[in-house]
Amino acid sequence: MNCMNGLKNMYKTMNRIIKIIVVVILSALALVVLHYVRMALVCDAFVVNGVSMEPVLHSGDRVVVNKLLMGARIYKDYDFSKSSMSSFRLPGFSKVRAGDLVVANYPYARSRDTISFKINYVYLKRCYGAPGDTVKIIDGYYVNPQTGGRIGNLTYQNELVETADSVLAEGGVVLDAFKMNKALGWTIRDFGPLYVPKKGDTVEIDIDNYRTWRRLVLFETGMRLTATDGTVFLGDSPITGYTFKNDWYFLGGDNVLDSRDSRYIGLFPESYIVGIVCRKKNRNVED
Repeated sequence: MNCMNGLKNMYKTMNRIIKIIVVVILSALALVVLHYVRMALVCDAFVVNGVSMEPVLHSGDRVVVNKLLMGARIYKDYDFSKSSMSSFRLPGFSKVRAGDLVVANYPYARSRDTISFKINYVYLKRCYGAPGDTVKIIDGYYVNPQTGGRIGNLTYQNELVETADSVLAEGGVVLDAFKMNKALGWTIRDFGPLYVPKKGDTVEIDIDNYRTWRRLVLFETGMRLTATDGTVFLGDSPITGYTFKNDWYFLGGDNVLDSRDSRYIGLFPESYIVGIVCRKKNRNVED
């Protein structure tokens, strides 16, 4: 009898232990799921890599991106080995505005000529031009008329203004900008005006400007803009205007002397914006 009672007690004890183990495992799994849901839909943290956002942020600093503000991206296809990305965005509370800090996928991670997607290749930049804005650089200073004039941190813009081209070149600064349309002659001192397309806006396309829009149109349509005998073609059809299907953004680094950004590579599509920075933590000071 005592033996039977002992077996029953041992069985009850083992049963309790198993239940505790199951609860612990399920709780751990729930925490993991909640962690990834938070990263995908609510907020995510990124570590700054490089000097392009100095003096505001330095390499090793951390930023938190609030994905609820403009709405989290939901991928339709999770095969991230592909060069293109199909996604939609959940409803958000606000749009990216000029002056915001954002994290975005680098649009030329796979090719210099076509906009392509790479999941973990991200940039931290400032938005200097939101959809519908016009961006200029006048004598080294970013100007966005829609925000009332100069924009961004002026520390390195002042240094650009005060430093001779020869000194900048010796330091490795690339002065020529927007090489997809070299005929414009734009530099990091004098740039634009460049219109930042808004979804639904129509721009004129002609022999002088089609190179400016070529990558964007290729991204949206899968067809190339070409020119023959003064006529611009989209695929096989002549074209004099184009209506954009996406919002686009002009993103740049505050360190205008050392930042690979829209001055050189062109505009970023809305679908490549991860989210808006809501909090930054410097190595010694927290905002």
